[in-house]
Amino acid sequence: MLGLRLARGAHPLVLLRRLLVALAASGVGFLLLCTLGFAVAHPEQPEESLVRLLWCAVPLAAAVQFAVAVARSDPATRPRDGLDAAGFGPVQLSLLAAASTAAACLVGSGAALLVYLELRGDLGGTPLSGAAAHLLDADAGLPWGAALTLLGLLPALAAGACVVLLRPRKERTSSAPKHAGPGVAEAARHEPRPVYAGLPWGVAVIATGLALEAYVGHAPAPEPGALLALPGREGAASPGLLGGWLLACAGLVLAGPGLTHWCGALLATGRPGAVRLLAGRILQDAATRIGRPLGVLCAVASGALAAVELYGAAWEHSGPRPFGPLTGLGAAVVMACVTATAITAALEARQTRGETTTALLRLGIPLSLLRGAAAVRTCAMLAVLTPLTWAIAELAALPLTR
Repeated sequence: MLGLRLARGAHPLVLLRRLLVALAASGVGFLLLCTLGFAVAHPEQPEESLVRLLWCAVPLAAAVQFAVAVARSDPATRPRDGLDAAGFGPVQLSLLAAASTAAACLVGSGAALLVYLELRGDLGGTPLSGAAAHLLDADAGLPWGAALTLLGLLPALAAGACVVLLRPRKERTSSAPKHAGPGVAEAARHEPRPVYAGLPWGVAVIATGLALEAYVGHAPAPEPGALLALPGREGAASPGLLGGWLLACAGLVLAGPGLTHWCGALLATGRPGAVRLLAGRILQDAATRIGRPLGVLCAVASGALAAVELYGAAWEHSGPRPFGPLTGLGAAVVMACVTATAITAALEARQTRGETTTALLRLGIPLSLLRGAAAVRTCAMLAVLTPLTWAIAELAALPLTR
């Protein structure tokens, strides 16, 4: 009941974010149902069914990340004096955020089920009934137990991730002598880990992934008609190649906060003006919050560029197409989710420095200076991340196109 009351009084932008979560959940649910339908209709091809199910894990992970980002930025789930007095502390609010996220994902999964059944022709009554019966294997019956289990996977994972990631954490302290004064006890606390500490590890993981891919990817270019004809092994995907790609993507995610921090540090070096100094300091302060979503976005973009480079020769109007409509839907869901997550993280970082912005405006700082600082931050991040993403995509596709 409290969740419904908070949703009724929420800002339209908050409701729009929840609607986007439901849309992402509907896309993931539709892909899972398509995979289930293919497995039921083609029992003689278990390997291809397994590959399709594994590829659904990428949109699933992207949707979970987006759902957690939306739950974290929801003002209704932040601690308040009135709610705390009523017994809703930080732990209860994290459970409330998990319940709201699960409800939005359940709405999207239900919509996906209705659209899937309508396109298969199981419902009837509309012009779209049975429009994709052949593509969705309408001849085979749909096992309702398996369908409901797959549709409940995303709400369960999203709710669990919200409970784990939004749960308040206590500050860890090291043991100090009992006779020590407050100054010594304060100095004995663990220093926070610098945000740029993951940059060397990220670079090392990226280099390892590219080296592994170069080692295993000496086979010819893939056939466009195959389901997943990645080089390195005949008739299936190369585990070494997939591992190299995953390592390179993980390295970008690890390096994201460090890259954001050093972009801000470079902007603030030398004798910067007010705009450049403000832009650099804001980037350094928000590196942890926006760096990882930007790293995920760069990883997905590099994978998309590598796929275009690898399969681009097969995109001819007269020949077979390497990607089908369901592959395009999955790629669209992943790209939309990671982009929306990065935008949500940027908006959340803007909300956290709202008091600082108000104080600067009270001091007489013109609004044009703040807008100029935002433009400088955006241009600096684009100038660093765009060539890095392109270079990693080219290096990832290079061993496979020789």
